[in-house]
Amino acid sequence: MRVPYRGSGKSLDRLTGRGRRPIFVAMTSLVHPRVSVDPAVCGGRPVNAGTRVRVSDVLDMLADGASIAEIVADFPYMSAQDVAAALAFAARNADHPVVTVAG
Repeated sequence: MRVPYRGSGKSLDRLTGRGRRPIFVAMTSLVHPRVSVDPAVCGGRPVNAGTRVRVSDVLDMLADGASIAEIVADFPYMSAQDVAAALAFAARNADHPVVTVAG
């Protein structure tokens, strides 16, 4: 069965080979609907949905001292909620289970 691949004229079977399951399918993050991951956009890195602004770019700007207002002014197609979504996505992905040794 051929399934159109979002963002290209190709079908999934052309990307993965006939009879194979797709390795990666474009998706919106379960963490926040404003963050998406699509292999056709920025090499599959998490971006603010509908843009090519990577979550890591937003984090870098904040780490360098930029305010949310400055980021929104520099990228008028983004909102303060998009910046918050990038932070929420990063926070969820930075968390991991703590493993302790039974003893």
